[in-house]
Amino acid sequence: MTPTDRAADAARPSPDSAIEPVPPPETSVTREPVVAQILHLVWPALAYQGLFLTIQLFDQFLAGRFSQSHQAALTTANYLYWFVTSYTVVVNAGATALVGRFVGGDDLAHARRATGQAILLAIAFGALAAVAGLVGLPALISTLNLEGEGAAHAVAYLNPLAVLLPCYMIEVGGIACLVGAGDTRTGLKVLATVVFINVPLAWGFSHGTGPFPDLGFVGIAWGTGLSHAVGCAYVLVVLARGRFGLKLTPADLVPDSDLIYRLLRVSVPAAIDSVSMGSFQLVFLGMINALGETAASAHGIALRLEALGYLSGAAFATAAVSFVGRALGAGRPDLAARGGWTALALGGSMMTVMGVIFFFAARPMFKSFSPENDPTPVIEAGVPVLRLIAFAMPALASTIVLTQALRGAGDTRVPVLFTWVGFLGVRLPLAYILTRPDVGMGLFGAWLAMFVDIHVRGAFFLWRYIGGKWQQIKV
Repeated sequence: MTPTDRAADAARPSPDSAIEPVPPPETSVTREPVVAQILHLVWPALAYQGLFLTIQLFDQFLAGRFSQSHQAALTTANYLYWFVTSYTVVVNAGATALVGRFVGGDDLAHARRATGQAILLAIAFGALAAVAGLVGLPALISTLNLEGEGAAHAVAYLNPLAVLLPCYMIEVGGIACLVGAGDTRTGLKVLATVVFINVPLAWGFSHGTGPFPDLGFVGIAWGTGLSHAVGCAYVLVVLARGRFGLKLTPADLVPDSDLIYRLLRVSVPAAIDSVSMGSFQLVFLGMINALGETAASAHGIALRLEALGYLSGAAFATAAVSFVGRALGAGRPDLAARGGWTALALGGSMMTVMGVIFFFAARPMFKSFSPENDPTPVIEAGVPVLRLIAFAMPALASTIVLTQALRGAGDTRVPVLFTWVGFLGVRLPLAYILTRPDVGMGLFGAWLAMFVDIHVRGAFFLWRYIGGKWQQIKV
C-alpha cells in the first residue's frame, strides 16, 4: 500500500464512525440558559404589548367624552377591526416559524428570502382586506344588532382604518420576521414611535386642536391609522438596513413559489383559526349588543381592562414562538419544550397577579373609562364581569402562550379544532342560553360562558403541548 493509499484509507470513515449521529450546530439558542433567553426576549415584548394597550386605552379615553352610542360603536368597531386584522396571521405565523427555523439552523440567506416573501404576502393580503372592509362594513355591522347612531358611528370610525390596513399588515409582518430571528426589541421601538405619534394625532383630530381639523369621534381612528403608517415605514427601513441577519434587498421581493408555499402551509391553518375566532367573537358581540347600549359599553371597557392581564401572557407568547422555532431549527426539540414551559410558568404567574388586581380594584378601574354623562349603569354592569374573569387568568395564560409556542413549531392545524370546540361547543350556545330574557343573567351570563370556554380551550392546549407531537412537524 502506497503512502497515498494509506492516507486515503485513514480519511475514509470506519463503519462505526459512519453511524454516529452528527451533533446539531452550537448556536446562541443552545448555549445560553433558557430562563435568561426567555426573559431577554420577553421584556421588549412586554413593553410592546403595553404600548399597544396604551393606544387602545387612549382611544377608549378619548371616546369617553362622547355619548354612550359612541362607546357602543367603539366596542363594535374594535371587534370588527380586530376581525379584519386577525388574518394578519396568514403572514405572521408562517413568517415567524420559517424565519426561526432558518436562523436556528444558521441559514441566513433563506431567512432573508423568507422575510421578503412575507412582506409580499403582507402587501397582497393587506390590499385585499382593505377592499373587503370598505365594501362590506355597512352590511356586516347591520348583522351585529347595532342600530341607529351607533351603527353609523362604527362605519365612519372603521373606514380610515380600512384604508390604511395594508400599512398595518406590513408593519406587523416585518416585526413577525424579526421576532422569528430572535429580535423583539425592534417591534418595541416601532410601536413606541407609533404611540408617540398617535397621542397628538388622535387628540388633535378628535378635538380640532391647533392645525388639526375637528373630525370628532372619527378623528380617533385617523390618528391611529396614520401612526401605523409611520410604523410601516419604520419597519421597512430597519429591514433594508439589516437587523439580526435579516437584510431585505429587491431580489428578496421577487416571488418565490416554494417559500410562499412553505409560509402559507403554516399560516393558512393559523389564519383559519384566527378568522374563525374573529367570526365567533362577532356572533358573541351580536348577543351582547342585543342586550342594549349599556351592556355593549360595559363589555368594551371590561375587555380593555382585561387586556392589562392579557398583555403579559401575549409578551411571553412572543418569547415562546421565537424561542421554540429557533430551538427546533437548531435540532433541539427538548430545549424547545423547556422554553415553552418556562414562558407559560412566568407568563401565567404575572397574569394571575393581574387577576388579583382585577378582583379587588374593579370598581375604580371602571370609573376611569365610563361615560362622563351617566357612568353608574355601565359601572354596575361591568364590575361583576371583570371580577369573574379574574379567576380565568391561569387558563387564559395556557391558551395564549401555548398557542404561540405551537405556532413557533409550525403546529397550526390541530389548534383550529380547539377553537371550534371552545366557541361552537361551549361559549356561543351557553351565552345564548344565559342571556335569554327568561334566564335574565344579561352581560354576566355572556361572560360566564366566556369563562367556561377559556378553561376548556386552556385544557386542550395543555394536553396538546404535553403530547409532544408538535416537535416532529416540518415547516
